[in-house]
Amino acid sequence: MKWLFRYGCSEELFLKRFEEEGKIMNAESFEIKACPEMWKDLGMDVERFDKMRLMLGEIYRKTYLTQKNRPVKMAYFDDMVAEIHGGRIKEILAAKAEGHPVIGTFCVYIPEEVVLAAGGVCVGLCGGSQGSIPDAEKILPRNICPMVKSAFGFKAGRICPYFQAVDFVYGETTCDAKKKTWEILDTMVPTYVMEIPQMKKQSDRDMWLSEVKEFKAKVEEVAGKEVTVEELKKAVKVMNGKRRALQRLNTLRHTKPTPISGKDVLLVEQIAFYDEPVRFASQVNELCDDLEQRIAAGEAVPGKDAVRIMVAGVPMALPNWKLHHLVEGAGAVIVNEESCIGTRYYKDLMAEDAQDMETILTDLTKRYMNIDCSCFTPNDERIDQVLKEYRESQADGIIHYSLQFCHTYNVEEIRIREACAREGIPYMFIESDYSPEDVGQIQTRVEAFLEQIRG
Repeated sequence: MKWLFRYGCSEELFLKRFEEEGKIMNAESFEIKACPEMWKDLGMDVERFDKMRLMLGEIYRKTYLTQKNRPVKMAYFDDMVAEIHGGRIKEILAAKAEGHPVIGTFCVYIPEEVVLAAGGVCVGLCGGSQGSIPDAEKILPRNICPMVKSAFGFKAGRICPYFQAVDFVYGETTCDAKKKTWEILDTMVPTYVMEIPQMKKQSDRDMWLSEVKEFKAKVEEVAGKEVTVEELKKAVKVMNGKRRALQRLNTLRHTKPTPISGKDVLLVEQIAFYDEPVRFASQVNELCDDLEQRIAAGEAVPGKDAVRIMVAGVPMALPNWKLHHLVEGAGAVIVNEESCIGTRYYKDLMAEDAQDMETILTDLTKRYMNIDCSCFTPNDERIDQVLKEYRESQADGIIHYSLQFCHTYNVEEIRIREACAREGIPYMFIESDYSPEDVGQIQTRVEAFLEQIRG
């Protein structure tokens, strides 16, 4: 699949850049690449988007490239950010030109294996930026989830090349704001909606299997080809390989002391939603090799006595780095994300031994039903999972992070808080949005929480 490496050079030259550099990109040389002609061809508001590109580059330099003692292999992920609106878009457009379907996604419930088996490309479209919200609020209510508004605003304002490149958008019914927004979004870009069960009874599992089969038919229609058993088996192995790489990374960061910052792991997790999966897994495993050497050498980030914090709650779509930046700026380190951007995305693998389509799709259904989103009721599995990950990560406390107006996570936070109280786990709840207005308040609360843990 030659289209995977069309940055204007071959795969070998693309990856050789990182081997030759042997160091992390410094703040002075970093920039997010501009491709105004390509953006113009995509029908974007080029002038406005270029201003956002410059702002994002400045935020990235201050948030990431000022860190000390970063792993060398983070160079690849720095470059992926530099090429987020350039090289990666060129790859996607090249794939599309060769007949590969490009599907935009908002949720970890999308059966990525089906898309890959059809030769397709999945790209995450969740919004994590305040900059697109005013565009959304011209149409949508103000008092809904900022992630929904941010994503919708990127399309409404024509300020996201991924949105402009997709063949269709996959939506889902994990919350009321999303499922009604998809109706409006469908007037701007074809939007296919899957019904997500709200319980885990057998009837719900049967319904979800039916939804997966209908989604497969939709992907086949757009791709112009039928998904075969062999192609689906290969896709299962690709996705399992990607998840295993992320599992390995998360296990290594649990080492005490940790060899990598929480910000860097969060970045890797965010890039997982728009990078090519085979290449991504390879680069994550190279990073893990680097981390194993750092662990053996006793290298710690930020220090051996840093307070270790686990974050639970809603996903943090790129470039939402606010909480991690504040926590680690206060001298602590984040060692786990129990969220859709984190473990909820990669903790479960799929069986690889099925030999027929019905069994593979049934196994796929089982795997995705293990995702413990707060849309489910009851959701005891998530409470247990939070406590399990707290113990495995050797954390000293939990911060439950939620977005304003995210009702399911805000209400479920009560049960998480009660469980932490029973277990004697230091706990804090933060509800926020994407604006910088509450940074000072959150910083004060975080610093007080860390002092409480330190005693």
